[in-house]
Amino acid sequence: MTKKVAVILSGCGVYDGAEIHESVITLLRLDQRGAKVQCFAPNIAQHHVINHTTGEEMPESRNVLVESARIARGEILDVRELAAADFDALIVPGGFGAAKNLSDFAISGANCTVQPDVLAAARAFAAAGKPVGLICIAPALAAKIYGEGVTCTIGNDAGTAAALAEMGAAHVECVVGEIVEDEKRKLVTTPAYMLAQSISEAAGGIYKLVDRVLELTH
Repeated sequence: MTKKVAVILSGCGVYDGAEIHESVITLLRLDQRGAKVQCFAPNIAQHHVINHTTGEEMPESRNVLVESARIARGEILDVRELAAADFDALIVPGGFGAAKNLSDFAISGANCTVQPDVLAAARAFAAAGKPVGLICIAPALAAKIYGEGVTCTIGNDAGTAAALAEMGAAHVECVVGEIVEDEKRKLVTTPAYMLAQSISEAAGGIYKLVDRVLELTH
């Protein structure tokens, strides 16, 4: 049976949205494995807009859903329309958008909150016992979704790992090409560009994450 997977994007671009390589690798692997994918994003303003050639903030505003549609080739829906009952699994790529738009982790750290529509959607997958994959910095959302004791990885960055631990997550160090699985919660995480030095390195772990998430749907 064809598996249906929801993918939540957070904009378009590593510094202020979804990491494009991570997002495309995720979508590619899902397609290679025969899954049917629907992309979603919150219909909100981005935290800010970054000039990706200079790293400087730009004096403009962009919409997370509109920007995410660039990656999804226009095939995207408001995350408020995401019903866990309609899908077998959920995957969230990384990029600073996960920590600036889907949450405010980049600003508030362990005291962060998750965007309400995103949190409601993710918690519905958790409550239904359906597998979830969080990539790169997106595991910063894990404790907010699952509660204290959830196991996840962002690689080996000590500061970020400490913040996750303060939020109640059990952080496990992980190399770039591997995954960490919380078997009880069916949560799979991988460091990707938290550690990757190339698109190939990022792809190795993301492929394993997608494959494992799909296995857990059976």
